[in-house]
Amino acid sequence: MMEYIFPLDFWSYNTYIFYGLLLAALIQISFYLFVYLRVYRKAQTKITLREKIPVSVIIAARDEARNLEKNLPLILEQEYKNFEVVVVDDCSADDTEEVLIRMRNKYPHLRSTFIREDNKFKHGKKLALTIGIKAAKNDHLLLTDADCYPAGKNWLEIMTSNFSDTRKVVLGYGRYAQKPGFLNKLIRFDTFFIALHYFGFASLGRPYMGVGRNLCYTRKLFFQNKGFASHHALASGDDDLFIKEVATKKNTVIELRPEAHTISQAKQSFRNWFIQKRRHYTTAKYYKGFHKFFLALEPFSRMLFYTGIIYFLFKNLYVLPVLSLFFIRLTLQLFTHYLNLKRLNEKNLLLISLVYDIFYPLIGLFLMVLNITGRKNNTWR
Repeated sequence: MMEYIFPLDFWSYNTYIFYGLLLAALIQISFYLFVYLRVYRKAQTKITLREKIPVSVIIAARDEARNLEKNLPLILEQEYKNFEVVVVDDCSADDTEEVLIRMRNKYPHLRSTFIREDNKFKHGKKLALTIGIKAAKNDHLLLTDADCYPAGKNWLEIMTSNFSDTRKVVLGYGRYAQKPGFLNKLIRFDTFFIALHYFGFASLGRPYMGVGRNLCYTRKLFFQNKGFASHHALASGDDDLFIKEVATKKNTVIELRPEAHTISQAKQSFRNWFIQKRRHYTTAKYYKGFHKFFLALEPFSRMLFYTGIIYFLFKNLYVLPVLSLFFIRLTLQLFTHYLNLKRLNEKNLLLISLVYDIFYPLIGLFLMVLNITGRKNNTWR
């Protein structure tokens, strides 16, 4: 009977597995208490009444005529006096150029440039961003994508209010529009959970990434780092690898307020989402050792946790402590997600978090193996 409640024989095989389960549970609980909950507890910088700094919004666009027609006015009509928008038309084959010409006639603070296609010289998004940053008139930059639109008219003001003499990097949140269907919920929760990691580590003084959909830094910082030179050959990395190189505890701040979010449309098929996820995974091996260890530790400990739970329940061993560990973690998980989902204005995702929690480590493992053994994905974005 006591064996059913708690392991007594220290040298037994099952006891070793139980203490492995206990260790995995403690690691999981630590992530929720010390990383994810920090995001909810993070105090926001107050918007001051100081003179608004000049800002350049940078957008790289390839075949984005429809998105620019829809989203660009929402950026150009921000309630902020001193800003410009620089759009780089990167080898577009659609009506992007015509859309930009028409909008320049209406909005004098819109500027654009272009890159012509050269079959002898292939390039990615980083070249377009670099040209846009070089063309910018202002030192303070706000980067976003053509398929994104700001959640409110004060997006620009709130994001740039975080700049100061010491704060040179502002990590914002880029969420996806809520649509019906399982895939939309899965993508939105995936985006949210990734944000818990990079916001959480940034609040711990260990920033390692941001998202190019909503990201601020200074032009001076960009050129001091020689731009994207160290990873220019990679299709991804204009946000995470660049931030990994320039962000520090002292110069980085996170911005969580819902009106400062950007919103875009999620992928419509599992295939396209997997292609996007796979491209993002290509940069992980270039992270610092500290971040690689802890980013791998979380899903690995989660897999061990669920494996141990299933093992002991199937064996009908140590049922009481095993179920206690499961429900302690589950309660903390749901509580933490509820608070952060509410803070980041993400709706109807709490239940999908249970499915994601169990299966996503397997998806992540599959994508890592695919990147090692499969063909490289060099799509522009």
